[in-house]
Amino acid sequence: MTFSQIPAVIGASLQAQGYNQLTPVQSAVIEDEAKGRDLLVSAQTGSGKTVAFGLAMAEQLLEGDAVPTPASPLALVIAPTRELALQVSRELTWLYAQTGARIVTCVGGMNPSAERRELERGATVVVGTPGRLRDHLERGALHLSRLRVAVLDEADEMLDMGFREDLEEILDATPAERRSLMFSATMPAPIAALARQYQTDSLRISTMSESRGHGDIEYKAITVAPADIEHAVINLLRLHEAQTAILFCATRDNVKHLHASLMERGFSAVALSGEHSQSERNNALQALRDQRARVCVATDVAARGIDLPSLSLVVHVEIPRDAETLQHRSGRTGRAGKKGTAVLIVPYPRRRRVESMLRGARIQAEWGEAPGPEEIHAADRTRLLEKLLLPVEAEDEDRAIAQELLEKVSAEDLALALVRTHRAAMPAPEELIGNSPQAKQQRERPGFEDVVWFSMDVGRNQRADPRWLLPLLCRRGHITRNAVGAIRISAKQTHFQIPRDQAEQFERAVARTASGNDEFESTIVIERAAETPREAARENRREGRREGGYERGGDRDGGREGGRPHYKARPSQGGPRGPRNGGGERAAGGGFKGRPKKGR
Repeated sequence: MTFSQIPAVIGASLQAQGYNQLTPVQSAVIEDEAKGRDLLVSAQTGSGKTVAFGLAMAEQLLEGDAVPTPASPLALVIAPTRELALQVSRELTWLYAQTGARIVTCVGGMNPSAERRELERGATVVVGTPGRLRDHLERGALHLSRLRVAVLDEADEMLDMGFREDLEEILDATPAERRSLMFSATMPAPIAALARQYQTDSLRISTMSESRGHGDIEYKAITVAPADIEHAVINLLRLHEAQTAILFCATRDNVKHLHASLMERGFSAVALSGEHSQSERNNALQALRDQRARVCVATDVAARGIDLPSLSLVVHVEIPRDAETLQHRSGRTGRAGKKGTAVLIVPYPRRRRVESMLRGARIQAEWGEAPGPEEIHAADRTRLLEKLLLPVEAEDEDRAIAQELLEKVSAEDLALALVRTHRAAMPAPEELIGNSPQAKQQRERPGFEDVVWFSMDVGRNQRADPRWLLPLLCRRGHITRNAVGAIRISAKQTHFQIPRDQAEQFERAVARTASGNDEFESTIVIERAAETPREAARENRREGRREGGYERGGDRDGGREGGRPHYKARPSQGGPRGPRNGGGERAAGGGFKGRPKKGR
């Protein structure tokens, strides 16, 4: 087909790249009303924005079918991260391949001396990150006096990352008559303010659907016990068996922790965060493209600009800080017409907050529970049968070996060995505690209609966890685990239920074992609670208001976004160290293993 509104040399590049038609945002920027004007464009991630502004600025760059060899750049593209800048550079390189344009990339983590030499040789288009571009500008290596067009890609993200001062210094160095194009997935007030400052009579273009939710992404939200977040991640990866998946965490430490946990369980995973060098990031991305790795654990910033065609699953391990972040993260999948799945892992106390975020983003998400072993085994069975029943092409040597095996063992034993071989390569699914109302109802059992609440003077601050609390209670109270009902862990205390008809016996046993041989266990005070966990939480909140605030990590739901996830608790001085933090609730009758170390 032909692209009538596009210069022939650009249209030829599009056809060579396999383009049959333009996306809505690409069509919008080349309409007659958009030509020559400043543009303020909002379009969802993966909609072809890079090619869109490449088409839009062709009018300023081309002289006939070629671009001149300028003494200084004619176009400048600013992107928030190295990966996005490198991706933009690759896209513009093939788009302008037949025009003679020189594309130069200037990003952090690369050799600045080599970049300065490239700039001295002459560049038609410079693509870079704000910090590196500002550095070249201040050192006199980047000259913008002849600039014809400036592009801000992912402008909202650059402001969120604190690059406003860098952007202002760069844009102030450009000619007043230059054209300005601002592209962004969202358009918050700071972007509008920046547009008023640096654009003139700009045309507002929006190709975002009214629903705002990406049409090619299926959103799911699963509620879990806070202690089950990591287990839920593992089960999601096992259930979906995605060709490529990305897991979002809030901090570098959380990325490192989750990446190590996945590697320990046998997943082929890579990590991306601010602590990784450019070489390490490039190697990680190449491993994902080559399918040597199938899972990427990343922070929000490190994942900007990642374009993986095989990415079909995004998991929000930690709740996004806002609706825009939710969309940016989820937009890594469902690109170029392909379908994708985005899953939010929601600790049950934070469900209302996530529901509010989804309403703000106008996203319809399917709510449910984390997949359990039974569901995963059923999916494994289906996938395994489909794979093993496919036609097999084999050489004569392979057939000879197969025939020899059939002579020595039965066909049933051979099939069994084949199934076991396939299963051995799959990490085992995790058992989940469960923390939704439905799960609680299913776990309720007779004998706990009338209970007495007891308390212990350890909580999340001491890394309290049902997996070691339950055996401790059995030893101290001379009871079986079936006699312990719900366990509710707060910051400094743990409350648990004992049936009323066993309460006095338990209380006497606890008193007798208070001076036992175990130095650590005997220091934990266990006594009949003066108030229920709900009443204790209200009192804690009142005390927090009187003292001028809440203690971090206390009972208040939500907490500060961007902090540590529930699956990785901060150790406290001198306190026990359980296998993982609690923060959740163990309902009656569950069983756990392990006990803490005795302190540090």
